[in-house]
Amino acid sequence: MKKKFPAAVTILLAMVLGILLGYMVFTSFPDKKSASEIAGYISIVSDIFLRLIKMLIAPLVFSTLVVGIAHMGDASSVGRVFGKALGWFFTASLISLVLGLIMANLLEPGKNLGLPLPDIGASAGLATSKFTLKDFVNHLVPKSFAEAMANNEILQIVVFSMFFGVAMAALGDKAKVLLAAIEELSHVMLKITGYVMKLAPLAVLAAMAATVSVNGLEILLKFAVFMGDFYLGLFLLWGVLILAGFLFLGPRVFKLLVLIKEAFLLSFATASSEAAYPKILDALDRFGVKRKISSFVMPMGYSFNLDGSMMYCTFATLFIAQAYGIHLPLSTQITMLLILMMTSKGMAGVPRASLVVIAATLNQFNIPEAGLLLILGVDTFLDMGRSATNAVGNSIATAVVAKWEGELLPEADAERNARVMDAARPSPARA
Repeated sequence: MKKKFPAAVTILLAMVLGILLGYMVFTSFPDKKSASEIAGYISIVSDIFLRLIKMLIAPLVFSTLVVGIAHMGDASSVGRVFGKALGWFFTASLISLVLGLIMANLLEPGKNLGLPLPDIGASAGLATSKFTLKDFVNHLVPKSFAEAMANNEILQIVVFSMFFGVAMAALGDKAKVLLAAIEELSHVMLKITGYVMKLAPLAVLAAMAATVSVNGLEILLKFAVFMGDFYLGLFLLWGVLILAGFLFLGPRVFKLLVLIKEAFLLSFATASSEAAYPKILDALDRFGVKRKISSFVMPMGYSFNLDGSMMYCTFATLFIAQAYGIHLPLSTQITMLLILMMTSKGMAGVPRASLVVIAATLNQFNIPEAGLLLILGVDTFLDMGRSATNAVGNSIATAVVAKWEGELLPEADAERNARVMDAARPSPARA
């Protein structure tokens, strides 16, 4: 039997090849306009891949979530899991924001930057608005399920699916046929996901090549201190998340990290948490998390548990303030943290969401919005780390909630389940 090449290794190789290809384009076409045009053609593959993922997310979340909730039984079970997940998410978000605040104050990456600062009157071109409770509620509750599906509003799909799943559970046998149909839909969506994921290495190669083609590697040297400090903060955040997972899951948390390595690399290379969603669901199945928990907690995590993005919000805001020599007292920083804690919860589904939230925060504290222009050039490289961190945080959160609910299979049973999944998967020769 031919040994299968590990998918994580394939993605790593694709990243390296993408960087090499991008650098070749960057050096061969010094004119930025030409390089950008070529990068646009290169990125067609990664754009198609991400569009395919977005095409799958809404029906996949709806079908798996409805089936998961219907299998939970009653509304009290749903409420209990919802409460536990939300408690973890808000705690993790607070820790991420505080860590970003501490790292920015300790390392002071914005001081003595050695780079020309954008004019204070310049605009970053991002639409911003002040956060209100009304806006959050309006974003939370869908006025149309079809509109929520069409716009890939995960949070709104989750809300509708919760009502739908609870209602199906309450109907019992009357909804048995509909439940079976939706369960079959989830299997079909997972099958399509398997086909789409075969494009992942090509998408990774194209995404890396397009980014390096336009920016080159020199931009990384210019912002080496800022990026190095931020990734050091992310590394510490990974440590905190893994430690939290260890407290509840024990040494088994390291098994989970091994299982999600492919999802981690995929989200890192494509700078998209959504790209890793199907892979994380598969990894959690193999870890022993029952689908009724993972299909419920994971979509919530994509709206409420963006740990990497949380940390970036406080870190980048203070970096810009330091670059312009603006001193923010501790009381102001704490106020900023609390505001970010709330405003960031509407980030899901918004393009370049972290930058939009940061821009709104800068306006509220009279910090020049032009400071965003400092980090726009390297934001893609930072977004890679943020997206990968979000994948780690959501995976650990889901596994912990499953453990709390008694819905995590023993390790031996999980391994047997993984072997069954592998046996059911068609071999490359037959595919």
